[in-house]
Amino acid sequence: MKTFSPIIIFVFLINGCVSFKTFSEIEDRYANEKMNYRASQQENKLLKNNIDSLSQSLESKINLLKITNDSLFAIQSKLYKLQNDYAFLASKSDSDLKARINENNALLDSLTYKQYELNKGLARVGELERLVLEKEQSLSLLKKNLSDALLNFEGNGLTVEQRNGKVYVSMENKLLFKSGSWTVGNEGEKAINQLSNVLAENPEINVLIEGHTDNVPYTGKGPIENNWDLSTKRATAIVQLLLNNSQILPQNITAAGRGEFLPIGPNSNEKGKSANRRIEVILTPQLDTITELLKNIN
Repeated sequence: MKTFSPIIIFVFLINGCVSFKTFSEIEDRYANEKMNYRASQQENKLLKNNIDSLSQSLESKINLLKITNDSLFAIQSKLYKLQNDYAFLASKSDSDLKARINENNALLDSLTYKQYELNKGLARVGELERLVLEKEQSLSLLKKNLSDALLNFEGNGLTVEQRNGKVYVSMENKLLFKSGSWTVGNEGEKAINQLSNVLAENPEINVLIEGHTDNVPYTGKGPIENNWDLSTKRATAIVQLLLNNSQILPQNITAAGRGEFLPIGPNSNEKGKSANRRIEVILTPQLDTITELLKNIN
């Protein structure tokens, strides 16, 4: 693909039989193919991550199956012993026999109940694994949709990442605010509007907006006293823009100011300071169903 365009140009120039318009269309097609190739690479990377996640889930299920088989083997051994004891007691006196029979029946009832509880627990574990996998797949799709929606802003102080069961959208302040200000600029508003459109389509996602600063003390005037105040004001400004979209649920959004205390780069140079001055939008799936299942398993 890299050598295709120069060769075409050479052939067209030698033959002189293709119009400039046709040449431009071919060039455009080449550029589109190149973009499709890059998009395919990104999609392949996403699929690899999904395969890795499924492999880990399969390994977990295999370990759970081994534990279950061991437990069932122990229960079967106990049942076999009880059956032997029952046969032995049949030759004993009636009074002794009745007492032991009652004891064995109680043990059998207990084992039956434990087997029932074990089966219920295994069913809950299977349901839990299904829900976790669904959440992971939903997050992967959410990350893809965000990356697609914010493609024009990536590389300009905006990144989209998936880690630790969450999706992180990080926007450097140079995209959003002027120095010392908490008013979002035009380019920043465009990015937030694109973000809000995706969030409106995912009402089951909890949204945490975190404001961050570098370690340079705030020296402006007005209602802001320090970096804590500034980071909080900036986070709240993003929330207000998101809520301009009436389809976003306010109860799913939280705003927080972190000041300079969670840096991602060194404050000893301008590049690090620029990275630290940021807004992070942290997207987390609602886990009420999974939490309830975990309670029942315990």
